[in-house]
Amino acid sequence: MEPITKFSQLDLSKSYTYADYLTWKFDEFVELIKGKVMRPMAGPSSVHQRYSVRIASEIYQFLKKKPCEVFAAPFDVRLVRGGANGDQQIQTVVQPDICVVCDLPKIDRRGCVGAPDWIVEIVSPGNTAHDTKTKFDLYEENGVREYWIVYPGLKTITAYTLENEKYQLAGEYIEPGLMAVATLPGLALEWADIFTEE
Repeated sequence: MEPITKFSQLDLSKSYTYADYLTWKFDEFVELIKGKVMRPMAGPSSVHQRYSVRIASEIYQFLKKKPCEVFAAPFDVRLVRGGANGDQQIQTVVQPDICVVCDLPKIDRRGCVGAPDWIVEIVSPGNTAHDTKTKFDLYEENGVREYWIVYPGLKTITAYTLENEKYQLAGEYIEPGLMAVATLPGLALEWADIFTEE
């Protein structure tokens, strides 16, 4: 079998598993959602990276000496639901911009197996539907307890928390003030620390 070294070699009409994903040898980062390959993600912009680093740094400082860890993309999160979850059965692998995992046995040398407690996605131009619909539904369905969507152009963050297996709006942050994190009691990020240009 010919090794997969370019995205163009993949058959996008086919379903793949995490076992397939591990054999691909190309540079682009892709996501696998319910067996379907999502097109490679463009490299993040400087604005995207600025916000990602600011948010992850605040979380990291808060989590020192606490039983949770924060990770930033690229970091494979394999979403699994009951039953067999070997590499051949897993059909969803995502690369959240930032995720926090408090159930540490979910972390292995290849990433995270199962839902993180909190995911933050930073919307890129042309990628809004992926974060606000596809991933929203996916994270809700897989039990991610809190989901934040960051809109760099609008300087807005929308936060959702999982209640009765459905996301409920927990907050919409559009101006300076504290943004409380439901899954990490005691942590509140300051809007101005994320969005103020230096």
